[in-house]
Amino acid sequence: MNKIISTLFISIILLTLGSCRKYVEVDPQQMKILETTSQYQQLLYNSNNMDAAYNFPIFSGDDFGSDEQSWQTVNTNNIIIKNSYIWADRIYGSEDEDMDWSNLYKQMFICNTVIDGVMDSKEGTTSMKEGVMAAAKVHRAFIYFVLVNMYAKQYDAATAGTDLGVPLVLSPKFLTDLTRASVQTVYSQIKKDLTDALPALPDRPDFISNPSKAAAYSILARVCLNTREFSEAKRYADLTLSIQNTLLDLNTYKNLSTTPFPLKFQNPEEIFFKRATYFQSSMPISASAIALYDQTNDLRYKIYLTPPPFAGSNFTTGVGYFKHRIVTDGLYVGPNVPEMMLIKAECEARADNSTAATNILNTLRRKRYDATNYNADVAAATGSEALRLVIDERRREFIGKGFRWFDQRRLSKDAGLVPTVTRTFLGETYTLEPGSNRYTYPIADKYITLNPEIIQNPR
Repeated sequence: MNKIISTLFISIILLTLGSCRKYVEVDPQQMKILETTSQYQQLLYNSNNMDAAYNFPIFSGDDFGSDEQSWQTVNTNNIIIKNSYIWADRIYGSEDEDMDWSNLYKQMFICNTVIDGVMDSKEGTTSMKEGVMAAAKVHRAFIYFVLVNMYAKQYDAATAGTDLGVPLVLSPKFLTDLTRASVQTVYSQIKKDLTDALPALPDRPDFISNPSKAAAYSILARVCLNTREFSEAKRYADLTLSIQNTLLDLNTYKNLSTTPFPLKFQNPEEIFFKRATYFQSSMPISASAIALYDQTNDLRYKIYLTPPPFAGSNFTTGVGYFKHRIVTDGLYVGPNVPEMMLIKAECEARADNSTAATNILNTLRRKRYDATNYNADVAAATGSEALRLVIDERRREFIGKGFRWFDQRRLSKDAGLVPTVTRTFLGETYTLEPGSNRYTYPIADKYITLNPEIIQNPR
């Protein structure tokens, strides 16, 4: 079966057409017939299309932001930063494209094209075809995990069967029903894609943008952490770490001029490379996040953060996130070794295994603090104490990635772990309470106008 796809790929535009809706529109120019297994593989190798993950969560979390008026004034003109930062009713105007939604459904179309056609392609062996299909399913699972955690309520076992998720599109048909599937249905599909893919995946990839068993296990660990299946999250984190467990020692990079920080393809911590949708040149870190660091001994503070001014910044006080400038190829937001360690530590803490949890924390911290007269080990008498230590360590380790926003969402199910967040932006005060509807992003008005079966999220 030959498939036709534009070499320019797809402009994701939701258009009204009868009772069904277009969720993609293919440019009729420069069409290419997909015939061989390698041609399907090349669709997944296109990093410009497949690596982007999200943008909004970086600005919404309580680890981002500045009270400085100059920074806020500049960002009144940046609709994404401003509206994400103040948890606005709408992120975009009525005619604007939501680039996070658009990019993810563009990737979805590519994955569905591969899944639908690769087994009938020419020249490749059955094993090769199964491997390409498995890779597409891992990408698709990651995409749906991001979508359902941006545009749907936080998973709750009691309500997930009725809570609105996102449109579940599993074929490359241009015309399809875009009614939102339930949160439970979306999560079930994510798990199915990952578990179906596992047998055909290599343990580790040839390049970290490509899926592997380690990538599938790591996404499953994220998924089960979000669904509060903590024993399963720990099991999948362990499976990941049995394949890939190397930590960078930040002591090696205390002098970046002599020892540059490794790029993505050289970084043994990165399991499955994904990046923020756009490269942000100016990223102030909030005072509450800065306060968590030992500014003298924690090398993450010294290497990943820096005081302004630096090129492109529009704030002059506090500190800014600098790691994305060190590595030069974007904000890394895919699964990584420290994340798997901290998922395991959290699950141990929730099982009241405080010593096991803090042992994992201390293994990580010894690679993150200045080794000179190291004395940064932590201890906890109870699982609850250990859990708070883990959450704080996640904030330090994942600064600038948007992970904190997703943690704020899921930790709203735990009394006392997520504070009410208050921000002042150009004289207006905004408040975000745990479990608020504002923890779910609005779907762009344009898509709902053109596709009325898509129901808007409550605000």
